[in-house]
Amino acid sequence: MTEPLVDLTIAVHSATRPIARAVGSVLDHTDAEVRVNVVAHNIDPAIIRENLGSFADHPRVRLLELRDGIPSPAGPMNYGFANSTAPYISVMGSDDELAPGAIDSWLAMAERTGADAVLARIRLDSGRTDPYPPVRGGRRTERLHPRKDRLAYRSAPLGLISRARFGDLRLTEGLASGEDLTYSLTVWYTARSLAYDLEGPPYVINADAGDRVTFAPRPVARDFAFLDELESLPWFACAGRHDRLAIVVKLIRIHVFDAILARARTQEDLDANRGELLALLERFERLAPGVHRLLARTDRAVFDELASAASTPESIALALDRRHVYRSIPTLLPRNPFRVLQRQAPFRTLFAGFRIMNGVEPEPQRS
Repeated sequence: MTEPLVDLTIAVHSATRPIARAVGSVLDHTDAEVRVNVVAHNIDPAIIRENLGSFADHPRVRLLELRDGIPSPAGPMNYGFANSTAPYISVMGSDDELAPGAIDSWLAMAERTGADAVLARIRLDSGRTDPYPPVRGGRRTERLHPRKDRLAYRSAPLGLISRARFGDLRLTEGLASGEDLTYSLTVWYTARSLAYDLEGPPYVINADAGDRVTFAPRPVARDFAFLDELESLPWFACAGRHDRLAIVVKLIRIHVFDAILARARTQEDLDANRGELLALLERFERLAPGVHRLLARTDRAVFDELASAASTPESIALALDRRHVYRSIPTLLPRNPFRVLQRQAPFRTLFAGFRIMNGVEPEPQRS
C-alpha cells in the first residue's frame, strides 16, 4: 500500500453506532489514498470489528483500541491523531457520513490554495447547509480571516487539517463538554491560510443514533471549564480587542443561552443557578469588554430577566423563545442602532448564515 494522504479518525464507544456506514461513505467514494482509524473507545474491539462487516479487513481500515474509562471523545480522537502519519488529518462522528467525493474535494482545495486547514461544508439532518461559520456575505471560500469570517462559530474541526502544521495539537481532555473549542480556535487563529469548501460535497450530520444519553445539568463552572484553557493560550493572551470580541460573542450566543435554558426549568433550579450564570456573563465581559453591546435586544432581554429576582422559569422561557423570531427588529438590532452594521452584530451575522443555509449562489470573491 502507498502511504495515505489523509488519516481520518472515527471514535466509537457503542455497539449500536452505524460504524460500517460511516467507514463505507469514506472508502467507497474517495479516489485519494485515505486511511480510516476506527478507535474502539472503552469497548471490546471485537464488537466493533464485527460491526464493521466487510470493512473489518479492508487494507485502508485500522482498528485501534483505547481504554481510559473517560466518557469523552477527546481521548480517542487524540489517540487517532497520535497514530496518524498522513499529511492531513481529519475527524468524523460514528453516526455521520461523507457525501461522495468530499475528501477529494477538500484535497483539491488544499492543493489549490495551500491552506493549512480546509473547512468542510456540513449538511444538517434537515437537509440544509449548516449556517456556521457565517463567512463574509455567506460566500467566502478562500483566504479566510478568523475574525472577519466569524470562524469561531465552527467549533468542530471537520474537514482537513495539516499534520505538519497542527500535528501536535490535541483536543482538551478532562472536560465535560467543549473539548474541541480551543483546538478549533487555535487552528483558525494561528493558521497561515484557511479555506472553506462551501460548494463541495458535504459532511453529513445524521440524527439517528439510538443510544443518546440525557444528563442532568452540570455545575455552570464545569460546563465552561474550557474558558480556563482558552485564557491560558498565548495567542489568545496576545489577541487584540476585536478578535476577542468575535470569539466571546460567539461563545455567548451559542453556549450561554442553552446553559440558561437547562438551568431554569424549575424555580428551584433557577434560583440555585442564577448567581453562577450572572457571574459567567461578567467573566465574558472581562474577557472582551463591550461584548454585550454587540448582542441583539432579545439577547439582552434574556439577561435582564435572569438578573431579576422576580423572574420565573416561564418568563425565562418566553424571553428565550423571542430570540428565535429571526425576522423581528429586536432580534436583528443591538440596543444601540448605530451598531447595526458592525461585523459581529446580529444583522450581518444572521444574514451571512441565512445565505449559506438557503444555498444562495456564490458571488465573485473580493478581498
